[in-house]
Amino acid sequence: MLVLELASVLAGPSVGQFFAELGATVVKLENAVTKGDVTRTWKLASERIDTDSSAYFSAANWGKLSLGLDITQPTALEVVHRLAASADVVIASYKPGDAEKLQVDYHTLRQLNPRLIYGHITGYGADDKRAGYDAVVQAESGFMYMNGDPDGQPTKMPVALMDILAAHQLKEGILVALWQRERTGRGQYVTVSLLEAAVSALANQATNYLVAGYNPQRMGSGHPNIVPYGSVFMSKEGLPLVLAIGDDRQFSRLCAVLGAPDLAVNPDFATNEARVHHRAIINAKLKELIGQQERSSLLEALHTRHVPAGAVNSIAEVFEQPLARQMCLHGSAGSAGLRQVAFKESAAGIAALTPPPAYGQHTWQVLQELAGLSPEELTELQRQV
Repeated sequence: MLVLELASVLAGPSVGQFFAELGATVVKLENAVTKGDVTRTWKLASERIDTDSSAYFSAANWGKLSLGLDITQPTALEVVHRLAASADVVIASYKPGDAEKLQVDYHTLRQLNPRLIYGHITGYGADDKRAGYDAVVQAESGFMYMNGDPDGQPTKMPVALMDILAAHQLKEGILVALWQRERTGRGQYVTVSLLEAAVSALANQATNYLVAGYNPQRMGSGHPNIVPYGSVFMSKEGLPLVLAIGDDRQFSRLCAVLGAPDLAVNPDFATNEARVHHRAIINAKLKELIGQQERSSLLEALHTRHVPAGAVNSIAEVFEQPLARQMCLHGSAGSAGLRQVAFKESAAGIAALTPPPAYGQHTWQVLQELAGLSPEELTELQRQV
């Protein structure tokens, strides 16, 4: 399967890496004028400045071939058209109208390839030409308003979750389109906006408003519908842990482990409804009880009794877990990344991936092997690049 990636930053490229991990050949078109995906320059202060890659770029660009072209030049545009004519999927992240100006929109490319599936991520849909930026969409979709402490400011989440949500939506849409193409032989246009993906993920917070008329407010890590769920407690040695008590049986077992079984039969706390109404009181009691326990022994006891609880890990601690380490990608010269594919299938393996490419690393390989340019065309294009 051939995938042509006309996308940058995180959302579109993570879809491209997803298909690379499933064994597709993914050609990443990078702008020769700007010297590639902008995330190549998004570096931590501690990163090397003498490379054209970055830790951020490594988050979504494993297993790809980098093609550096300026498609405002006719010969370069012809290359993209040739690739699209034989591609199975195109992934794009242009603002509305930009793909049409560049002549790489779905209507243009489907004339060359009726079986083409064109996946397009926008910020706000076809009728709004604003560029989509994750932090802005976090704010506009309500996530930022709800996130943070009750007496604090709205807080952006520390990952570009709106990009990630949109990427998952596009993956699903493309996979459905591929399945439908097997039945009909026809391609189609699949589009999702960052804002739509964000709103679709509001889940119970949206229905708390739509059904119950409650406008969700900042609660720290607490949960509006369940108590205790998500709240952070500190152990005897000052280490954080979180509880996720989903039903009254789990609460009863929690109280038993904490040596306070009477709490589970107290009418103010015996049911989730009661605990929601007496949230501050029960959380204060749990804070006192948990503060008398060592974290490791408490978590072991809770896990033994099937009470949902866990340590609050730093990212370094996350990758001490064997299952998390399985999600890591490692290449030469210390390069590393994360898999986009988290599911497992008994009959299918995950493709071995090459590290994120240098800008334009595979340009001439793609031009010759996939676009099929003649020596004369290669000479003309080399003059333009």
